[in-house]
Amino acid sequence: MKRIALITGATSGFGEAIARRLAAEQYDLILTGRRQERLEALKTELETNGDTQVLTLCFDVRSYEEVEKNLAHLPGEWKQVYALINNAGLAVGLAPIHQGNVDDWERMIDTNVKGLLYVTRMISPGMAERCSGHIINIGSIAGREVYPNGNVYCATKHAVRALSQAMRLELVPYGIRTTLIAPGAADTEFSLVRFKGDSQRADSVYQGFEPLTAQDIADTVSYVLSAPEHVDLQDILIMPAAQASATVFHKE
Repeated sequence: MKRIALITGATSGFGEAIARRLAAEQYDLILTGRRQERLEALKTELETNGDTQVLTLCFDVRSYEEVEKNLAHLPGEWKQVYALINNAGLAVGLAPIHQGNVDDWERMIDTNVKGLLYVTRMISPGMAERCSGHIINIGSIAGREVYPNGNVYCATKHAVRALSQAMRLELVPYGIRTTLIAPGAADTEFSLVRFKGDSQRADSVYQGFEPLTAQDIADTVSYVLSAPEHVDLQDILIMPAAQASATVFHKE
């Protein structure tokens, strides 16, 4: 069996693109997500088009019980995860703190922070035991800057940045590399989810400039994983050329 990568949130956006890129680079893949049909379609595509083996696991990272059930006892050689890509995450809603929807807050905190923790807790002990592995956390420019009405989402991505820094300190004695990839504006399902299916509002976010694509992030993950063993690309901020900060854009 080749090197194994585990990708959370693999049913769309960054996760789906990363799966395709790593399959092309001869990784075997554990793909997780909440949409069974999409997982199975991606598995069929990747196994048909190459010699990649794919294990799909349909569960919600917000549930520790589901994470433990699916990841604590991976079968056979699937336990030998080399690369963990903590990609599952989302933004829901865009409102000032005094008008925020508590259900939206909990969904973001449970997915972006607790889900990342749960999955890492299941996979990192094996990496430590083998003294080998690479953890890639997908963060955001929102983990470096805050912007109006993004309060809780920004807080969760600041937490992802802090956790990435802590993981690096704690896991470096075991030869485990830790990378944070923080994208700026990217045209995926991100805004569609944030605006709860309002496609017109979601599309308007990316008008007037060329945003990042999911493939851009997949390329970055590939570059990070292809670095020599003595190199750790620890903290990467990747932005569209038209974006200077969380809120400053040059639009035509």
